[in-house]
Amino acid sequence: MTHAAIIGGGWAGLAAAVTLADAGIPHTVLEAAKSLGGRARRVDVDGRVLDNGLHILIGAYRETLALVRKVAPAAAPYRRLPLTLEIAGRFRLSCPNLPAPLHLLAGLARARGLDWADRFAAARFMIGQRAAGFRARAGETVEALLERTRQPQRNRAFLWEPLCIAALNTPPAEADAQVFLHVMRDGLNGGAGASDLVLPTTDFGAMLPDPAAAYITARSGTIRTGCMVKSIARTGSGFLVRNSEDELACTHVICATDPARAGSLWRELPELAALAASLETLRYLPIVSVYLQYTAAVRLSSPMVGFVDGPAQWAFDRGALCGQHGLIGAVASAAVDLDRMAGDALAADVDNQLRRHIPHLPVPEWHRVITERRATFACVPGMARPPQRTALPRLLLAGDYTASDYPATLEAAVRSGIVCAHAVMADR
Repeated sequence: MTHAAIIGGGWAGLAAAVTLADAGIPHTVLEAAKSLGGRARRVDVDGRVLDNGLHILIGAYRETLALVRKVAPAAAPYRRLPLTLEIAGRFRLSCPNLPAPLHLLAGLARARGLDWADRFAAARFMIGQRAAGFRARAGETVEALLERTRQPQRNRAFLWEPLCIAALNTPPAEADAQVFLHVMRDGLNGGAGASDLVLPTTDFGAMLPDPAAAYITARSGTIRTGCMVKSIARTGSGFLVRNSEDELACTHVICATDPARAGSLWRELPELAALAASLETLRYLPIVSVYLQYTAAVRLSSPMVGFVDGPAQWAFDRGALCGQHGLIGAVASAAVDLDRMAGDALAADVDNQLRRHIPHLPVPEWHRVITERRATFACVPGMARPPQRTALPRLLLAGDYTASDYPATLEAAVRSGIVCAHAVMADR
């Protein structure tokens, strides 16, 4: 009888588990942490409910949004807004509800902070990429793409570079132009609502991990948290997954862990030695989230506001989004120069950044800095991302680092988990 072990209870592992639950296939999720969600989970700090990272989604992330709706059909854990990008005091783009790419062209026509030459260049860039099938040159970086297409400095600073860093967590000088164009293709040139901003109105635990756990356990699945997997061995009929509590016999393994940890589980599997070695070559970049609690009256001009004067690139009004009034969450992506900075000093820098744009901002009452040092892989040209199927039949990989058109996003993670679940279903 088929029984799958899913190692890791992040969004990739949960997507696999929900898909297997729908098919009635028994499975066990083994999560080392005490809570589910991986790099998009709830954290409780000093009586406040926060997230370990300030993630957003877009309407093009259809598999992720479908998964959220499936496990919590009566909930409304996010807010959809037509594409709106605001750089504090410098730029604002608001796109009407029109078919792509007309919505973007109309938004550019009335964008604040760009002159007509800038707007024309941005429109020319979008139309040109659409005509070229959103194909970059081999080995091209985002910076090289923007130079080749003669994008003015304001377009880069206010539009393309913020989108690149937010989506790929990689600086434009290093970022893979082809992956960036995939995001543009599906987001800015997709179907109705594809470019919508999808902003969580609750913590990430309530958005997916909690309802997914209830969905899974009500069907054919088991979830074990605080259960560290130590190794995987082959048996005559499948695999033996050794963990901190016992040994689990299974027919399939979906390895949905951090890639840096995955290879350490395969010491007894020589067929995967080359794969483990390739995963060791991945380079990672951090994301730093800074939470600042002000008095309840403090508000941002929009639920999400961008900045070009650092250290944070985006700030989120948690009062407008989650009802946590006066709480501002700021995020610094690809923050290689900030990830080891003292929390108090970084919080003070972000507070100073905010008060340059918000008149009469009071002194924060409380702050918290959360750093994910290995938040995503560096999305650079030529990197080899492994497929979900491995050289060992019935042992599969799930995670945002596996083969995908997308960068290391929740959508890439969810898609990989679904692919793995379908592979298990096909092997029955």
